[in-house]
Amino acid sequence: MKMRTGHRRLRLSALASAAAACLALTLSGCAEVDTTAPSTARADAAHGAPAHFGSVDCREAKCIALTFDAGPSENSGRLLDILKEKKVPATFFLLGARHIEKYPELVKRMAAEGHEVASHTWDHKILTRISDARIREELKRPDDAIERLTGHRPTLMRPPQGRTDADVHKIAKEEGLAEVLWSVTAKDYTTNDSALITKRVLAQASRDGIILLHDIYKGTVPAVPGIIDALKARGYVFVTVPQLLAPGKAEPGKVYRP
Repeated sequence: MKMRTGHRRLRLSALASAAAACLALTLSGCAEVDTTAPSTARADAAHGAPAHFGSVDCREAKCIALTFDAGPSENSGRLLDILKEKKVPATFFLLGARHIEKYPELVKRMAAEGHEVASHTWDHKILTRISDARIREELKRPDDAIERLTGHRPTLMRPPQGRTDADVHKIAKEEGLAEVLWSVTAKDYTTNDSALITKRVLAQASRDGIILLHDIYKGTVPAVPGIIDALKARGYVFVTVPQLLAPGKAEPGKVYRP
């Protein structure tokens, strides 16, 4: 009886852990997704890679990436001012319809000021629910628009709601895109309380973390200065997603998450 009880407790513990992981990842149906951590990408870099990449080597520095989804928006100009003042690079996963189309000058500014400009699809369709042809359109249209505006074609994309599967991986690979998920979410779509957004981010932050925020929401941009200052005080260095992976590089068709 004791042995059975012990097995039952272990099984319940395992189920609880799996449920927690499922909740944290918010992936479609909690399907298992094969992901690559930034530290693995760095370790897998070709032998003889330089000891340092640019001004930051995340093999040595305590790096963290600040990312913003679903812009540009009317708030993005102020956000770019803050990032410039704080000397912090970010990665922007932009939406096409009603965003890239509406704020082309902000897309150009993001690229010109050294931020990584990436895709969050054209119309925020859940990629696991649409046909392959529609997936390809959702990925290709924003990349075409960004390339026209900046001269550089995105190599990264973030699937809406983090929902992805083998078909999405295959088409992303064909389009030259790696998928980037996250490890920190403030769920800023649920609140305009900037103090709460800051608290949520700081509670989840860790080395090699990827922070998910949305500059389209009213409370998010006002929270950014406090988030940056607090994390810098903890010894974090802010980098773009490509810098986080360096000297490794994001490979098309792969999914990256801390």
